[in-house]
Amino acid sequence: MATFTIKSATKLNSGYEIPLLGFGLWQTPVEEAQRCCFEALNAGYRHLDSAVAYRNEAGAGAAMRQSKLPRSEIFYTTKIPKCTDYEGTKAQVDTCLKTAGLDYIDLILLHSPYGGSAARKGSWKALVEAVEEGKVRSIGVSNYGVHHLDELEKHIAELEAERGGKGKGGIISVGQWEIHPWCARTDIVDWCNKRNIAVEAYSPLVRGERWGESTLVTLAEKYKKTQAQILLRWSLQKGLVPLPKSVTSSRIVENANLFDFELTKEEVAQLETTEYAPVCWDPVKSGIDN
Repeated sequence: MATFTIKSATKLNSGYEIPLLGFGLWQTPVEEAQRCCFEALNAGYRHLDSAVAYRNEAGAGAAMRQSKLPRSEIFYTTKIPKCTDYEGTKAQVDTCLKTAGLDYIDLILLHSPYGGSAARKGSWKALVEAVEEGKVRSIGVSNYGVHHLDELEKHIAELEAERGGKGKGGIISVGQWEIHPWCARTDIVDWCNKRNIAVEAYSPLVRGERWGESTLVTLAEKYKKTQAQILLRWSLQKGLVPLPKSVTSSRIVENANLFDFELTKEEVAQLETTEYAPVCWDPVKSGIDN
């Protein structure tokens, strides 16, 4: 059996470690965020994933303090809503720190590629400077297509030339996308794997829209697990960092109960489809000039 535990983590290009199981906060109501995050931390999660657009950064920060866990034991992520420009992103980083009540943020992602090339480069530069200033430890992107990722590598090379050499353009540590067996995004995953970039999977449970699929039901019955647990185990065994979310106390605990069984290689392959059926927004397909 694979040796994953709820404490398992992987080392990022930045040198820091990210826990392999995260707790997502998308659409978690503001008034529920602190409770949900506190319960997740009590259940053993050590990775919280918020965003400016979610409007629940304050609740996540409050739960971290309520937990009494050492700050160093909790990996906290937030996301900049869109690539506005250098100044806008720089200001947003400070707002994120203040809103969550934190001295530093473990990971900040650019939430989407929207804004155009100049805005993407300016926003990335602002994140690079935030790392240099000690405000942020690791940076990355979310919802970028391969064409956006290729452009980002060019921007990094340009920033290195403009700012004084190797490393001055920033390091891509993490990418986050909607990924599940009906939207595997193999082209993006391959691009990231070649560069040792950790790939996070949001909506790994497909919003429940695939409950009842025959393969999923068969595996759930075989392992005496929920269909959600099967999907999350698929993510882990694919080398992804899944970000399940729930506001239901029992499911918060249940979704972390993934470490006493293992799918076979054949079952992992059997679950995956060739469908391209995202259930969320899909900026990945946006044009390079958008």
